[in-house]
Amino acid sequence: MVSGSSRRLSSQEIADVLRERIRAGELKAGDRLPTQAELADEFGVERGTVRLALRELQEGGLLSNVSKGSPPRIAEVTPTRNGPQPTMVGLSPRITEAFSVPHVRIDVVCLTAETLTLALDGPVRQIHDGRIRPERIDVRILLPSREINLAFPVSVDDQGDDAVHKRWLMQRNAQGYVLRHNLQSLRSSHGIDVHVTFRALPFTPPVKLYLLNGSAALLAYYTITRREEEISDGEKLDMYDALGSASLLFSFEKRAGGRDAAFVDESQKWFDALWETITTDLKLS
Repeated sequence: MVSGSSRRLSSQEIADVLRERIRAGELKAGDRLPTQAELADEFGVERGTVRLALRELQEGGLLSNVSKGSPPRIAEVTPTRNGPQPTMVGLSPRITEAFSVPHVRIDVVCLTAETLTLALDGPVRQIHDGRIRPERIDVRILLPSREINLAFPVSVDDQGDDAVHKRWLMQRNAQGYVLRHNLQSLRSSHGIDVHVTFRALPFTPPVKLYLLNGSAALLAYYTITRREEEISDGEKLDMYDALGSASLLFSFEKRAGGRDAAFVDESQKWFDALWETITTDLKLS
């Protein structure tokens, strides 16, 4: 046993011991963990306690190749290997990776759900193909309220221009409907416990933020640019709008420790505080 005390370790304490071994390099990326029976014997606990500890490490992104048939492997740490990527390039594989755990938890702050909807297409397809099957999916999304005056997009000539606001609202609602439908359909088709919830922000978010399973935070700045868009019969909207899908996505991993871990934790606290305080119920209409 790890401890000389007769007191049995909790699953949290076992997870902390294994996490420290990984960070100290005793367990390296690609290594297999001992079996649950071996870990239970080492720590002097029941296998159920070991399973809870492994699930915590899995949801924290420290374990990969988790299956019932064999011990999991230590995951590769890749937060800065390739540096920031355009959101449309970098987000999709990270969202798909987030669906590898039994309980998927994704929290998002954004202007519309367009990029997230596209990124979710990959894991939804894999679920339909039978390649992955999470037990539960919880997605919480913060979007600007329809009642506020947006900082962007706005008309270049008239900051109160109704056409620009209507265009944004139509996009916000349409993307939200598609996202919710695609995920909730997994409940009837595969029996997955799915929850998709929206709340309304009283301000325009200057960044888009994706929080994945409490273990990673992905952040991209909305860069404002002037552009034109044709809406009908040659009529154009001249507006200041955000570059969303092309903006660079920066990745912060809790397993990296230090500033990365602090950023993930503080970002989650910030999101939870917004969700529970100054945001309001949002209806996609």
